[in-house]
Amino acid sequence: MRYTLAVLALTLTCAAPALAQNAMPAAPAVLLTDAIDRPGQDLSGLWAYSTDLYRTAETDINGRPPAPRAMRFRDINVDAEVAKKPDVDFFEFDMDKAPKATLPGAWNAAEPELRWFDGLMWYQRHFTAEAVGNRRAFLRFEAVNYRVKVYVNGQLAGQHEGGFTPFAIEVGKLLRAGDNQVTIGVDSTHDDTTVPPTVTDWDIYGGVTRPIRLIYTPETFIDDEFLHLDLDGHIRGSVHLNGASAGNRDVSVKIGTGKAIALKTDGNGDAHLDIAAPKGLKLWSPDSPTLYDVAFAAGDDTLTDKIGFRTIQAKGTDILLNGKPVFLRGISMHEEEFGANPARRMTPEAIRALLGEIKTGLHGNFVRLAHYPHSELTTRMADEMGLMIWSEIPVYWSVDFGSDKTLLTARHMLAENILRDRNRASVIVWSVGNETPNTPERNRFLATLADDARARDGTRMISAALLVSHNMKNGHIEMAIDDPLVEHLDLMAANTYNGWYGDDKLADVAKETWVMPAGKPMIFSEFGADALAGVHDAKNPMKFTEEYQAEFYRQTLAMADNIPALRGMSPWILKDFQSPRREHPVYQNGWNRKGLISETGVHKEAFDVLANYYVGKEKD
Repeated sequence: MRYTLAVLALTLTCAAPALAQNAMPAAPAVLLTDAIDRPGQDLSGLWAYSTDLYRTAETDINGRPPAPRAMRFRDINVDAEVAKKPDVDFFEFDMDKAPKATLPGAWNAAEPELRWFDGLMWYQRHFTAEAVGNRRAFLRFEAVNYRVKVYVNGQLAGQHEGGFTPFAIEVGKLLRAGDNQVTIGVDSTHDDTTVPPTVTDWDIYGGVTRPIRLIYTPETFIDDEFLHLDLDGHIRGSVHLNGASAGNRDVSVKIGTGKAIALKTDGNGDAHLDIAAPKGLKLWSPDSPTLYDVAFAAGDDTLTDKIGFRTIQAKGTDILLNGKPVFLRGISMHEEEFGANPARRMTPEAIRALLGEIKTGLHGNFVRLAHYPHSELTTRMADEMGLMIWSEIPVYWSVDFGSDKTLLTARHMLAENILRDRNRASVIVWSVGNETPNTPERNRFLATLADDARARDGTRMISAALLVSHNMKNGHIEMAIDDPLVEHLDLMAANTYNGWYGDDKLADVAKETWVMPAGKPMIFSEFGADALAGVHDAKNPMKFTEEYQAEFYRQTLAMADNIPALRGMSPWILKDFQSPRREHPVYQNGWNRKGLISETGVHKEAFDVLANYYVGKEKD
């Protein structure tokens, strides 16, 4: 059965608490899966912007409605309005004369005075639209951080919460043939109910961080499609049509050069496919990342995608890729391009530069995309390059695990992430959280997310990055995974920083032992130490030197080799990244220095330590 939910319900209006606790929430009313391959009008470029720290466009003093003179989203020419009543009217904005910023791109990198801005920002531009006619029109946003309201020609079109997943708003009834105005109110602030919470360990990056496009579709169109290879050798999947004529429609699916497969939708617009995999089907893997051109057709609508076919499963303590054991030679990575002033402007060139360091430089086959869904361009490029992916939503540290509203927000984020990327062969893990405290409320919260993930896509492993126990046993340190969430996970994942945080001596790390529940594979989802590139002290390697970081890796890798169930790792982290938590005036200055590479691309000594380790693992 297919469920629908208005875009507006993704944000300020929440369903009853019973929904958060029981039934899986509905998918968005419109997905436009694979919209990246649809033709559309790119709205990237210069946009006027206006800060609104006191939110005057949304509310006046004493809770009164906002004054018209402050409403940035109005479809007016300010000079013309003042000329009508020059002795009466005045305005406290003029978007036509406002400064300009390039979108997509976080505002924190746009101007020095916006570096630490955290609040409500208004963006506006004009664009020329075709007559909609008998088609439908959508504004599709790949990501806006964090809450957003979208106005078209002065009218509220829709709103959304969540800074890292796509959403589409239908605007056909609001568009004019010719000139149109679109205004976006972006609020980057977080609170006790948001996902992530107020305090994290990465930068604000407020604003429109991924592309915006205007997309036209037929009245009934292909809204979602999903194909995968199952363990029994069958290719299964579904196609969903959206529109008044979605039921009882002919649909076809063509994989590579094979014959088109004829399907028919049911009354809900869903068609299902189940065929034996063609003889000679080449399986996707990091060594051979084969992608097939897949074409979907329904009436006047056609959609193409490049899809790889592979299986992934946890079996006993092994991870099996296409039925064979695999060791995940990975690294964690934030969504931040190389450069001294990153804006989270992830172009294909910027993404390839990062992933190339993993694939070629580190000899890796795996990347943990921390701590939120990264750009769709990243997952598609990983498909192409042959890198397996851990994909995560930002249920990070101490979100409000007792809040039904917060849980519902997280469930929507998880749904949007899975529905966007479940055709990506590279994605092998859906993660439901990172370093969360073991409490009854948290356990209910994350177990619900794990159940949701398995229900929406049972073809991948479910995991979470767990905190672990640190105990002294018989004179040596014993680390333990003793988290009740493990029973809901396919893959155990542990973050460990012994030798960096805490009192453990670096020389003792290699001798530390681990205990954990039997029968499941385990990976290190994080370990790492800070080093400022270029800081050396070979004779007395203190923290923040490259030598200390390199030795930390040697000792931790030696420890890892003694864990029988260990099947991979994604150390923390590929490159230095911005974080307001990190303010040592010599070594950090707003940067987390645990990268193996500096923010400008300089390799540290530990890079080669891990690369050489992975060369050995590659030969095993």
